[in-house]
Amino acid sequence: MRLGLSKDEVKLCKYTSEWNIEFNRVKQEIVAVTKLQTKQIEHIGSTAIKEMDAKPIIDILIGLNDIKHIDNTFMKALQSIGFNRLRVERPGEIVLAKFTDNTYKVKTHYIHLVDYDKEIWKNLIFFRDYLNTKKEVREEYKKLKIVFAESENMNITTYTALKEPFVKGIFALRTNLR
Repeated sequence: MRLGLSKDEVKLCKYTSEWNIEFNRVKQEIVAVTKLQTKQIEHIGSTAIKEMDAKPIIDILIGLNDIKHIDNTFMKALQSIGFNRLRVERPGEIVLAKFTDNTYKVKTHYIHLVDYDKEIWKNLIFFRDYLNTKKEVREEYKKLKIVFAESENMNITTYTALKEPFVKGIFALRTNLR
């Protein structure tokens, strides 16, 4: 299994169970260097969805009590296992990445820090679980991703924007099920 994509690269790989093995390996590293409980660390994104073609980057969701008040020791602990904070600005979320080397050109893992068991956490977990249980929806999403990824001159910003209506539609289902 080869992980990693450069900054603006969009490439999908066939699903492999090795993604989950890698997530569990990194999860144990995170637990070892932080005081997090295992329930606060989840595998999300397309690599966490069975049979889903995905960009070869492992997405990890970490739920914290309050991301507005993160202890500097916590961030240094994540840095000690190779995760660096990105300049990504998203409301209610802090993003870190792990790279193949110190050129910082090829990302292999993302950590998404959010408030535990709040809206973003619940949406991301719901999306993963919903697609893992609904084969027809999973197949629809997979086809969309393939079409978008194979489009000429595709970049990561456009690819993400094209997927957004589908993703938000699944988030809305969670809201409607309450």
